[in-house]
Amino acid sequence: MLRAKDALLYLQSCRCICPAQLPACRLTWRSLHRQPLHPEWAALAEKQLKGKNPKDLIWHTPEGIDIKPLYSKRDTEELPEELPGVKPFTRGPYPTMYTYRPWTIRQYAGFSTVEESNKFYRDNIKAGQQGLSVAFDLATHRGYDSDNPRVRGDVGMAGVAIDTVEDTKILFDGIPLEKMSVSMTMNGAVIPVLATFIVTGEEQGVPQAKLTGTIQNDILKEFMVRNTYIFPPEPSMRIIADIFQYTSKYMPKFNSISISGYHMQEAGADAILELAYTIADGLEYCRTGLKAAKYKTHFWGSYCKYIFLPLKLCNIKTKRILSWSNSHLDYICFNRLNKTNLHCCNSWFLNQQEGLQAAVERGSNGAVALGVQKVLGSYSIIESSVVVT
Repeated sequence: MLRAKDALLYLQSCRCICPAQLPACRLTWRSLHRQPLHPEWAALAEKQLKGKNPKDLIWHTPEGIDIKPLYSKRDTEELPEELPGVKPFTRGPYPTMYTYRPWTIRQYAGFSTVEESNKFYRDNIKAGQQGLSVAFDLATHRGYDSDNPRVRGDVGMAGVAIDTVEDTKILFDGIPLEKMSVSMTMNGAVIPVLATFIVTGEEQGVPQAKLTGTIQNDILKEFMVRNTYIFPPEPSMRIIADIFQYTSKYMPKFNSISISGYHMQEAGADAILELAYTIADGLEYCRTGLKAAKYKTHFWGSYCKYIFLPLKLCNIKTKRILSWSNSHLDYICFNRLNKTNLHCCNSWFLNQQEGLQAAVERGSNGAVALGVQKVLGSYSIIESSVVVT
């Protein structure tokens, strides 16, 4: 199961990272905030501050990182040149990135009945949405039928209810699955939900080999913070392995896992602890995957909570470096699979604290900020959450 030493290793590795840093692929990092402040700027700043020390402007983040008020070429001159599509992929996994193909636009959604959710999806597709991201209700996550008395208050709330393959067929009615990438946030009841999706595709005439999308399938974070697991850890990891094995053989275009750090941040972890445990979870999934499937893509998910964007940007770039390119991980790297696809969304929790108008403004600002980071090569998919009504 999850090895604590993995999380500790990456926690120690990341503590010295600062936003301007794009470090080389090794576990010994050079902390750029140790470089002195630019002397010319420091003199000008001291004059403006009327004799106060410009070092007082250094921000000490909750993660214990010092953020200088100004970074210059001096801070990065010793760093290697990096290119998109080249290890360690800090500028993105593909050579041309978004100069060739724009990013996928999809809204995370699902509510009430399958009929209402289907109408919402189709309306969004007509408006230009390019992919689907399905939210399931808590009853479905925990494997309950909608008529079970224990989940009466959860059915159709914060997600759509799925009980049978007929529900999934209605959910995607009129939506061509051979053309539409579908992301499904499902963990505990991952086998029946994926099975109904496959059957729905077959009844549309789409072989499973052509289905594209992602199933979250990240059960470790459920045990850690979210709690929608159904089975104990060991059989739960067996399910993960079975899905790796099945999708690697029959669904080569489908991502069999999306590893999330967002929920740990919402539960109180700082950005570095989130990074450490996300990487540690990923290592455990890789060990499981090596036993189950010779070939499979691992789809990393990093979800943005913190408003301080340079820190999150550094967090993402560090995740790219630590995940596959590091020599410590050579034993689990697969040829061309040593680059990560990253998915990011802004915080649901923060968007529900101060009313609808503030949520809309925060959601819009978050979408713009995530778009900027995406252009810089950080994310493959962005998702903006505004408010749950």
